[in-house]
Order: sequence, then C-alpha cells, then structure tokens
Amino acid sequence: MREYFRNGPEHRAGADVSFADIVRLFGFYSVRVGRWVTAAEQQRAANLFFDALCDLQQILHVPNHVLSLRGTLALHYGIGGRPGAAAHYMPSGRVLALAKNAGGGSLAHEWFHAFDHYICDKMFTDAPPALRFASHHWLLSRQLVAHPLNDCLNLAFKRLYLNADGKQTGDFMRHCIAYDKRLNSRYFAMPEEIAARCFEAIIQRQSLKNHFLVAGTQQTATARAGLYPPVELQNQVAECWFDYFHQLGRALNPTNK
Repeated sequence: MREYFRNGPEHRAGADVSFADIVRLFGFYSVRVGRWVTAAEQQRAANLFFDALCDLQQILHVPNHVLSLRGTLALHYGIGGRPGAAAHYMPSGRVLALAKNAGGGSLAHEWFHAFDHYICDKMFTDAPPALRFASHHWLLSRQLVAHPLNDCLNLAFKRLYLNADGKQTGDFMRHCIAYDKRLNSRYFAMPEEIAARCFEAIIQRQSLKNHFLVAGTQQTATARAGLYPPVELQNQVAECWFDYFHQLGRALNPTNK
C-alpha cells in the first residue's frame, strides 16, 4: 500500500487501531473488508481510515457520530468495486466503498455523497423515496424544511449552481455541461458530482492535509479541465458549508464552542 502525506495531529498516540475501533468511535453500522486484503493491508487501512476520519471531523468541527451520519453509514474496503472507479457510494445500502489499491484520496468525495443523500429528506418537505441526493433535488424543488441549517445548504447550492442573481445557470455548471456534451456523457454536470467535487476541493485546500482523505483536486487531468470549481466559487460555497457544520457541531455538543 502506498504512503499518503499527512500533516495532522496524532490521533492514535502512535498505536495501531482496528476497524472495530472505528465502528465504536464513529458509530458506522457496519464495516466490511475484502477477502483479498491481507492482515497487514487491513491494519494499514484501519490506521489510514481512522486518521482521515478524525482529520475530517476536526476540519468540520462536528461530533464523532456525524461522520457515520448517526449510525446510518457503512464502510467497505477492498470489496467488489466498479470498473474505472477507485471509490463509490451506494445509496441503496448507504455504503461508502473504497478500492484496495486505488481508493486513497477519494474518502472526502464519497463521504459528501453519503451526507448529500442522508440530508435530502431532512432538507425538503417533498423529498422523494430513498435514492435522491439533496443537491440533485434542490434543482427540482424549493420546498425547504424551515430551519437555519437548511438555509445554509440552500445558499450553498444556489451559489454553486446559479449565477450571481440566482436566476440562471452559473458559469461553472455551464462549463461542466459543455464538457459532458463534448464527451457525449452525463457525469461531470450531475449536481451531486459537482457538489462532491466542490467539497473535496475545499477540504484539500485546508491547512490540515491528509492525502488518504482527499487528493487530486489541483494537479490532475480533471483539475486541468476546469472540472473543480474555481477558488472564488469554492470560497463562497465553503462559507455556507462550514457555517452549516459549525452550527451543527455546536447544536450537538453545546460545550464545543
């Protein structure tokens, strides 16, 4: 397994942890590891997951159980996979899965997919059955559940998808739509993919770096194609998302100011 750069604080006091420790600390409802993952690879992966999740928790300023979405999220490592995909999120089982050899760097992106899916029926009064993402449903509905946290998400999606007056498709989304048309595909302009790429780009730009959590938003072919939002747009959206998670963290843990 490759080495991943990280400059964050020591979360494990130099000790190894297990996936069972991750379940106990964060509350994931299940963790499964593929049969072809050796004991040494599993140990290394458990340490990487633990540090990355702790780093993400620190960046977002939220309690442990927010990372497992209140115990509704499962982790898979080195199981199955999809052709050409280093990682994926499966809405049907609420599973975040990373490939054994290529999943590092994708955790933040897939975690946001999981959050985006989880929050849909909490954000909208007309949320459809289970499989829709809030970012996608936002383009179809404005029937928000009245709550200050939902106001933060609403403004984030408005900034991400629309222009300054909030009435037309924004420049970045138009660029992604045009890129998909050139490829005769439908992927980069999907609202849930735009949101997840924006989230991972924001996380990678934080001073706390963890390349198992996120990598590749700045110097890859995808980045060179302009498929991550420009920094100014990232900053506008980050203001909303960090406000959301900081408010959530304070509400769930009032002693954490």
